[in-house]
Amino acid sequence: MATLMLPDTAIHYEEQGEGPPLLLLHGGLGTALLHFHREIPFFAQHYRVIAPDLRGFGDSEVGPDGFHDVPSHARDLYALVHDVLGHERVVAVGGDLGGPVIQDLSLRYPGFVDRMVLFNSPLPYDRELMAGLRTRSPREAMDYYIRQGTDADGLAAELATPEVRRRYIATFYTSRFWAHPGAFTPEAVEFMTEPFADGAKLRASFGAYEASFRESARSEPSAMAAPNPTRTLILFGPSDHVIYPDFDLMAARVFPEHAGPFLLRDCGHFVQWEAAHALNSAVIAWCGDLLAGRRQ
Repeated sequence: MATLMLPDTAIHYEEQGEGPPLLLLHGGLGTALLHFHREIPFFAQHYRVIAPDLRGFGDSEVGPDGFHDVPSHARDLYALVHDVLGHERVVAVGGDLGGPVIQDLSLRYPGFVDRMVLFNSPLPYDRELMAGLRTRSPREAMDYYIRQGTDADGLAAELATPEVRRRYIATFYTSRFWAHPGAFTPEAVEFMTEPFADGAKLRASFGAYEASFRESARSEPSAMAAPNPTRTLILFGPSDHVIYPDFDLMAARVFPEHAGPFLLRDCGHFVQWEAAHALNSAVIAWCGDLLAGRRQ
């Protein structure tokens, strides 16, 4: 593990293994070690795993410029992986917030992302491409999104103690039904919520939501677009009660060069935790050609 001072902020990252570089991007409710706790040791047997904490999350610093939107994360990652670690191309894996970040990264820096593995993630909306699909998240799941995006300071003030902040994050793993029922034990929820006892980090995690509502919260326009020519493996945990009901079909139209979509039985939003074996084996299969030389 290491912490690297980039021009804008200090980014903490896990780096393990040897081989083709594999970039793992956590979601907005976690950190690299939380969300990829079950993947990093496995992938490190085959790849050079790079798993950063996005700015404002985990052990990375809050962005000194105040921005925590998708373009800020994408620029940080390129500076880390390309400029500092020296990798010309990567395979990128992400869901939730990590999903739009790797999509932005793939289009902002053409050729840098060799291929992607994407699951349960926001997508760019294209009315024509997505005609007839269920493209809206369930209404009952949108209250948190609106509050975090339009009243982030007020919400942060209400979440005034470490215990209250952790209880708030715990709902996304339990009562909000993002995960398949029973996927997270009380002990797992404790593990997932620990970093969000920090009020500054919780407040920073609202930045991507604010950018959806306010131009002033955007460092610049996102590079996300449809269609995206990057080769993409699409996975979907259909027990998810927050992402679009037709995420799999939408993603297939956004990424014309895709494999899948593959639906994961008894799995919801947190594919890394709920379907770790499926994700691990899918990445190995999707990137088998990159490992061919290492097996000889």
